[in-house]
This record gives sequence, structure tokens and C-alpha cells, in this order.
Amino acid sequence: MTEPAVSGMAAPAQRPTNPNFSSGPCAKRPGWSLAALSDATLGRSHRSKIGKAKLKQAIDLTREVLEIPDDYRIGVVPASDTGAVEMALWSLLGERPVDVLAWESFGLGWVTDVVKQLKLDDARVIKAAYGDLPDLSIVNPDHDIVFTWNGTTSGVRVPDGDWITADRKGLTICDATSAAFAQPLPFDKLDVVTFSWQKALGGEAAHGMLILSPRAVERLESFTPPRPLPKIFRMTKGGKLNDGIFIGMTINTPSMLCVEDYLDALRWAGSVGGLAGLMGRVDDNFRVISEWVDGTPWMDFFAADPATRSNTSVCLKVVDPDVTGLDAAGQEAFVRGIAARLDAEAVAHDIAYHRDAPPHLRIWSGATIEASDLAILTEWLDWAYALEKAALKQAA
Repeated sequence: MTEPAVSGMAAPAQRPTNPNFSSGPCAKRPGWSLAALSDATLGRSHRSKIGKAKLKQAIDLTREVLEIPDDYRIGVVPASDTGAVEMALWSLLGERPVDVLAWESFGLGWVTDVVKQLKLDDARVIKAAYGDLPDLSIVNPDHDIVFTWNGTTSGVRVPDGDWITADRKGLTICDATSAAFAQPLPFDKLDVVTFSWQKALGGEAAHGMLILSPRAVERLESFTPPRPLPKIFRMTKGGKLNDGIFIGMTINTPSMLCVEDYLDALRWAGSVGGLAGLMGRVDDNFRVISEWVDGTPWMDFFAADPATRSNTSVCLKVVDPDVTGLDAAGQEAFVRGIAARLDAEAVAHDIAYHRDAPPHLRIWSGATIEASDLAILTEWLDWAYALEKAALKQAA
């Protein structure tokens, strides 16, 4: 039940049509219903003619919407974006030194893979704290490079691909799971690109996409990694690329229900103008949040540099001195209090920060979110903040 007005502030009159602002799994497309899955290939083998055709269609539509070059390979792989990244790391790294960039939890996860699991002695870890980017100028183009394009748990992204040289000798392995379909990806600078269905287009979980440049394929066919590879990581047979993975013959059994849902999301993407339309929706959404932050003295972006602020996983910190002066537990309680109030009101679900990050609010503003819902949400954020601030003063 909505609480009474605090300090003269009444609860907003409107509520978002869709209160799902989670950063993963993300909101379904506008107008989605279970009827969208009525053509799913259920009870049939994924290797049947119709099953392979559905998977091939998912690959083809991915290429079309993301505008991926014709000579890049696209595969559906198991275990979401994590599985796609790890397939690349375990299969490709070790031929030359590697630079691993990390400025939030997922990038730090790839550091663990490279340094502690693969135990690559010539790995160089380049880190930055939450809210900042590492120094991209020190990345060595002769090394392989592993990085996230968009730091989902910090709201910090790389501004562009200008820091990657065109004549690099190493491969660039890019975890793009919160950037694909929302931010321009310069494929000429990227040799491996991964993402998951449950992010920018609001698909269902458990499946990932692995995109390989010709340079990455050449590495796979010329380099034998000095380690045993689990079956789901193997992309070659007899020293040649396993083409089946990239025409719809997945390594393990996919959910055809999830495949149908991803196809629906891709068709919707086409209906709103393809990649340009999707990015336009995201930029419009981010503009709503940015303008609100500019006029809100108690809130600021987690990303210090405007050029590095994510327009999808928007991370916002409370900068009210009465809150920042609290100890860590107090700051956490204040932020979680805001999120809990909005969740209880069915206004915004799952907007508290990732467990590994400092306290902040994280609001997904990808293409499946409506700008009008974000505008309404900002009013509720002001309302929830006022309640938490009143409770803080009362407890003092």
C-alpha cells in the first residue's frame, strides 16, 4: 500500500506500464505475450530439418540486425554469454601475451579465467576502480586483448574502438552482452564478439552468441591450445573450423522455445528500424534519465566521465552528504531501501546494484524499455528517496 506524502510530496499518480527494469534478464519487448511463441518447434529434434532451419534463421537475423560483416561467423552456443566468452578464451588464448581489461565484476571474472584457470604467465591485467575505465592507451596491439565493451555492473563503457589499432597482431575478444543492439560495435576492430539473448532484446536465458572474424578463425585453425578442452568448448575438428556450429548445428541441445522467443525479439527489432532504430530508442531512454539526474541534487552517475556512461545499464549513486557520510552498511541500507520501496509498489523491480559493486541503483534502459516508463520512474525515485531521507532523519 502506498505510504502517505512526506514533506509535502505525494506519491506519483502514474505507474510504469512495465515495471521490469532488471539488467538481466531484461524486459521483454513492448507488446510481448506467450502468443509470440505459438510457432515454436516443440517435441522435435533441434537437428531435424525444421529445427536447424530455426537456428539458422536466428543466425541470419542476428547478422541482419547487428549489421555483421558477411565473412564473420555467427554461432549459437550453450551457457549464455559466459559460455561464449569462455569458449573463446579457452580455445584462442596462449599463442601470444594477453592484456585483460577489468573495471567491474564481469571483467574481473575474465581475469580469473585467464590468470587463475588458464594460468597464462604472460597475461597482463589492466584494472580500474568502479566508475572509471582503465588507461586504454597502454594496451599493446601485439597482445591479445580481452575486455567488456559495456561494464554492466558499473555503468561504464568504452566510448569507441579508436584505441584498437587496425594493424594489430593480436586478437580482440569482446564481451558485448550489454552493448549489442544498443551501442555501435566496430566489427573491423573486433575479432570475437559475444552476447546473450536475455540482455538487450529481452530474450530468454541459457543461450549465447559467438561471433568470429576471419582472423579468429585463422587462429583456431593454426593454434592448438596447450590444455584439454571440454566438449562444449571445441570449435574445430581435425584442425579445421567446425562449420556446423555456425549454420545452426549447436554443440548441445538448445531450447527451441527460447529460440522462438529470440526470433520474435529479432523480428521486433526489424520492425522498429533495425540497429539504427534500436540505438535510437536506447539513446532516447538514456536522455530521460540523464536530464533527470542533471536536475536532481541527490543523485549522480556512477561513471565519472560522460563519454564512458553506459546508455543501457545505467548505474546511479546517491550523493546526498547525509547518506555519503554514513558507514558502508548505512549507505547500503539507504540504497536498498529505495529499491525495496519501489519493488513493493510494483513500480520498479530488480534495480538494486550487483552484489560485487559498491551501493548504487542500476536501471536498465535498453531498447525494450519505453521512455515514458522511465519518465514515470524518475518521479517514483524522488518519492522513495524522500521517504528514506525522512526515515533517516527520524532515526538520527
